[in-house]
Parts: sequence; structure tokens; C-alpha cells
Amino acid sequence: MERRTLTLLVVLAAMVALSTAKVYSRCGLAKALKAQGFPSSQLSNWVCLVESESSRNTAAKGGPNSDGSYDYGLFQINSRYWCGLNKAGGDCNLTCNSLLDNDISNDSACAKKIHSRQGFSAWYGWQNKCKGKKLPDVSKC
Repeated sequence: MERRTLTLLVVLAAMVALSTAKVYSRCGLAKALKAQGFPSSQLSNWVCLVESESSRNTAAKGGPNSDGSYDYGLFQINSRYWCGLNKAGGDCNLTCNSLLDNDISNDSACAKKIHSRQGFSAWYGWQNKCKGKKLPDVSKC
């Protein structure tokens, strides 16, 4: 009976997590990023980065990486450096799971911190799919 209850709780937790997730359209993402204070001049790069890292899905979780870490949320923020697994931690002082909901304010603040230190090159998705390539046109958004 306890196993059945545990299974039910896991399923319910997964359903709640999915219900708080959001998959943005390209223009929806551009507008949301602009509302979070990302510079208009960089929006195409940020949209490309998010598309290549998480497919615009706030609940995306990648990994495990070769070092055992995971990547969380729209910006695929890494658990080794930037967020804490079971409590607020990392350089962004937040829990990794808090990056999986549809509130992108903490994701955005952390991504800006990463960018201020390492630029777009901190993200392999941006390096491989955006750097030196045609970027998404979000000018009409």
C-alpha cells in the first residue's frame, strides 16, 4: 500500500510540475524577455539561445552532464555552478527546481548574471547554433 501511495504522489508531483510549465512561441518569448529587461539589441541572441537550449520550454531539464550536473529551465542553467539542488545555492543563490516553473524572473536574473561574467559563450547551444549564424528575426514581435 505504501508503494502505491508513493507512486501516486510522484505522478501527482509530475503533473503539478507540468501544469506550471510553459512553452513559449518565438514572439511570446521575445516579449517576455523584453519585459524582464533584456536589451532589445540582444533579443535575437537570447531567443536563439533559449531555442537551442530548451526549445522555449520552461520545464526543460537536461543531463546528466559528464560531471553529473543537470541543466534547468529556459536557459538550461547548470546545477554545478549556478543553483542548488535541495536548497538555494550556487552563484545565483536559488534552487534548481525553481527554474522549472513558468515564472521566468529568477531564470532571467541568473541568466543575466551568467552573461555578465561569461557572455553568450557560456552556453554550448548558443556556441553551436547561434554564434556567427543567422539569428531569429524578432523585430516584428
